[in-house]
Amino acid sequence: MAKVKYDWYQTETAVTVTILVKNATEKNYSVQLEQNTLTLTADDIEPLVLSLWNPINVEQSSHKATPSKVEVKLVKLIGQRWEALEKKAPAEGQSQTGAAGPAATKKKHDWDKISKEIEKDDETQNDVSELFKKIYADASEDTRKAMMKSYYESGGTVLSTNWSEVGAKPVEVKPPDGCEYKKW
Repeated sequence: MAKVKYDWYQTETAVTVTILVKNATEKNYSVQLEQNTLTLTADDIEPLVLSLWNPINVEQSSHKATPSKVEVKLVKLIGQRWEALEKKAPAEGQSQTGAAGPAATKKKHDWDKISKEIEKDDETQNDVSELFKKIYADASEDTRKAMMKSYYESGGTVLSTNWSEVGAKPVEVKPPDGCEYKKW
């Protein structure tokens, strides 16, 4: 028996499956439609069983034969684009709820946890910012000048409070380990 060749396309309301069947007549093939399955059997070809991506309206769906193909029009029950014609069988670790294909393989995110981590980082940054503000506010005039000069000349990579060291020469850029500084 020959392997079945088919193709498909979709609109917002329907999916059309074109199945190549030589000398297709109502007598030598049969189409069975269920809400989630399309089955075609015909003389001289392997049976075609498709587990459909989304459910269809069986009563409104139809099929017709031409000399070289059978065209099956599947009316969508839900008016949304299908990512594929068929659902893939769930792999190990996937749910049996029908979540399959590319969307099911994506990593799930706990957005509440991520939000809390961001808030915690913001609090830490605020704490550090508050610390530097306190140091600057309580500092002498030379310490303030040293902080401003070192931060400005180093492009934000150095913050020094020692004016005798910073005031004597330009402050060189010192990016963190593993980083490189670029002038834009």
